[in-house]
Amino acid sequence: MKRLNPPPRLLMGPGPINCYPRVLSAMSTQLIGQYDPVMTGYMNEVMQLYRQVFNTENTATLLIDGTSRAGIEAVLVSCIEPGDKVLVPVFGRFGHLLQEIAERAGAEVHTIEVPWGQVFSPDQVEDAIKKIRPKVLAMVQGDTSTTMLQPLQQLGEICRRYDVLFYSDATASIGGNPFETDQWQLDAVSVGLQKCLGGPSGSAPITLSERYVELVRKRHHVEAGIRSEHHENGSASRIRSNYFDIPMILDYWGEERLNHHTEATSMLYCARECAINLLEEGQANCIARHALHGNAMAQGASGLNLRLFGDQKHKMNNVVGVYIPENVNGEQIRSQLLNDFNIEIGTSFGPLHGKIWRLGTMGYNARKDAVLHTLQSLETVLRRAGHKLSPGEAIDNALEVYQSA
Repeated sequence: MKRLNPPPRLLMGPGPINCYPRVLSAMSTQLIGQYDPVMTGYMNEVMQLYRQVFNTENTATLLIDGTSRAGIEAVLVSCIEPGDKVLVPVFGRFGHLLQEIAERAGAEVHTIEVPWGQVFSPDQVEDAIKKIRPKVLAMVQGDTSTTMLQPLQQLGEICRRYDVLFYSDATASIGGNPFETDQWQLDAVSVGLQKCLGGPSGSAPITLSERYVELVRKRHHVEAGIRSEHHENGSASRIRSNYFDIPMILDYWGEERLNHHTEATSMLYCARECAINLLEEGQANCIARHALHGNAMAQGASGLNLRLFGDQKHKMNNVVGVYIPENVNGEQIRSQLLNDFNIEIGTSFGPLHGKIWRLGTMGYNARKDAVLHTLQSLETVLRRAGHKLSPGEAIDNALEVYQSA
């Protein structure tokens, strides 16, 4: 086996993306013991940093060791007991993921759907809540499969009126689009690092309201091997997953530091650096940067004679969907971009597979040179494949966006 030497890809798809250099550097830092006071200090710092990232005062703000899906599963399996009703509004692939995870946790899952490329109105969600009376509303904010951003601002108040827990997965959107946990009255949020936060997949920051924590504490359980006389089990059923048992994870991150697993130290360093990077830039500045480069990419794609996909009023800042022209082979174009130009773009899933490309501008890759290089390379490949376009128009359109900014 040779030493690792991956090609220098520019990842301009829907994620993962190229990491910020300072994040890569943080991951190479030497390990220390999981109960070293320095390590537990870093854990406390991460909790404090991600309260700012999530815009919350929630004490229970921490990391789940695993990809963003681990955060989703931890949140849902810990609050859902068999037979609980869960409402999942589906507007893309990842709504179906929430549905599946809730079903596996034993929930009675109800879905409402809109065509891919659209989002839900508050009235649609409220009508479904009134009809179903769920325990949990589980909803994606930004679904990269459709490039759409679901407005959440009014849904928290609706959930409180009907005594419904409000959970959102914001993996693809946080850092590049506004997200206000407390203001929007969310009870649980989970994210990943591999999109706008500019890190790799492998750690899932979450934040939990006191309302959520009070509910799952009723399912509290301590393993026999670490149990002491003062520990008492909760009154409700035991959570079916050991690894994703949030009450036990809260004991690990809390003052008792009750052993649950060995914290993924390098990923904690990584998540810490992702948060510091975002907060040093400033959330408003980071969101504006993603909006600028996302708009430049969209206008550039229009200059390539590519039709934009979906409701543009509700498009995510950090990913652009475009229809694949009928006269070209979409996978061949992607392959040529990858092999000849070292640029990766994405297709999509389900009803959109092979019908759209997804062009990402997020994290470290939300920058001018990455956008222009992608547009110029895509123009070359499309032109050589016989697609009709006006040479130079894509770059001119993008540069006009930058000049006007």
